[in-house]
Amino acid sequence: MSFPHLSANLVRAAYLVASVLFIIGIKRLSSPKSARQGNTLASVGMLLAIVVTLLDRQIVSYGTILAGILVGGLIGAVAARRVAMTAMPQMVALFNGSGGGAAAIVSSLEYLAFARAGLPVPPVAQVTILLGALIGAISFTGSIVAFGKLQGLVTERAVTYPLQKPINLLLFMGILAVSGWLVAQGSPSPMVYAWFAGASLLFGILFVIPIGGGDMPVVISLLNSFTGLATAATGFSLHNYVLIISGTLVGASGTLLTYLMCRAMNRPITNVLFGAFGATAKVAGPAGAAAGAAGLAGKAVRDVSIEDAATMLAYARKVIIIPGYGLAVAQAQHGVRELADLLKSRGVEVKYAIHPVAGRMPGHMNVLLAEANVPYTELYDLDAINPEFDSADVALVIGANDVVNPAARNDTGSPIYGMPILDADKAQHVIISKRSMKPGFAGIENELFYDPKAMMLFGDAKDSVAKLIQAVKAL
Repeated sequence: MSFPHLSANLVRAAYLVASVLFIIGIKRLSSPKSARQGNTLASVGMLLAIVVTLLDRQIVSYGTILAGILVGGLIGAVAARRVAMTAMPQMVALFNGSGGGAAAIVSSLEYLAFARAGLPVPPVAQVTILLGALIGAISFTGSIVAFGKLQGLVTERAVTYPLQKPINLLLFMGILAVSGWLVAQGSPSPMVYAWFAGASLLFGILFVIPIGGGDMPVVISLLNSFTGLATAATGFSLHNYVLIISGTLVGASGTLLTYLMCRAMNRPITNVLFGAFGATAKVAGPAGAAAGAAGLAGKAVRDVSIEDAATMLAYARKVIIIPGYGLAVAQAQHGVRELADLLKSRGVEVKYAIHPVAGRMPGHMNVLLAEANVPYTELYDLDAINPEFDSADVALVIGANDVVNPAARNDTGSPIYGMPILDADKAQHVIISKRSMKPGFAGIENELFYDPKAMMLFGDAKDSVAKLIQAVKAL
């Protein structure tokens, strides 16, 4: 089956329309109210780009392409519907890695096409092909390692070994040296290219393995930008405008998000780029934990009963709820929304405080609460909500830890010192729902737990929230 080729101007016009839809879609994603519409617009743009590309040229049989679309679409639909909210970061890592891997494969096939034809590879095409393969391979294997860490298949700790940085540097310099040789050589060399591809895949593993699980949100953002850059490079080698534009958009937005995440976690972006910040946290963690423990010696935490917690919440004027990864693990988002609705029916003002790195990926808490139909207008980011803690009667912390730890402001020796936090300790009362006193990802004691205004509500978050609902109803 074949179709007549479309005119070049018609293809360019369609790609331009698709690119505009991508740009508008990303812009609409900046607000929870318009995010669904933005996603739809970007999807329409992608569909248009795919259809036009298929009509413009026939690379393989349409039956093969259709089979790929059906299989990929089925896998994506099933995964999207069945994946638990706690596993959403893992799914994002896998999908992102698939994009990087696809870019690497397409770049490699383009290189091999020159080899099969016995033609020299022009320098510009050589550079774009090698960039697409290198960045795509790093994104692919790096995302697989990130998935393994998040899924528990690989240790979440920062894996370090002697001479790690020199080995990584030598490997990367070797990849660059081989790349330079291939460009200078001009004629295709499949065997050397195979070494280049294998070394690139290995570097992706070594790039992510020394990073701790607590820093995976930054890693996911960074690898997402890598996938975008790999796609853009592939677009240059294929002379495909829509790949260039869409890849550049993803690369730029991913890079910006990585910078914002680093700032939110008080991590220099250079540490992310060189894979050192996971190992640094591992070294600093025990020392910071020891210092924190020494400063909290002699202090005790206060427990609170369900009845007392329910009374404080029911008769408060303003309650600020702070969700964290523990809420996602317990799948307590629907109960939290029900509790908030119950409090609002009693005249209590309820708001949600969202820290940029709460959870395991950017926007994790926003997506989690949106699933429970929490109104977007009640979600406030760190800068908007922090001034309101002074007037809050109760700050209800559910599953959050490091993002509310005052050590980030007070303890210069803490590994999280300087990290912007939610000012939960400034509320009149703080109720902390947590399974145990186990530290968060930073591995340090939380000063908030020992604050005289803080009370610990131990137990599974979903169960505790359900009991709070019943207790409030009984008042």
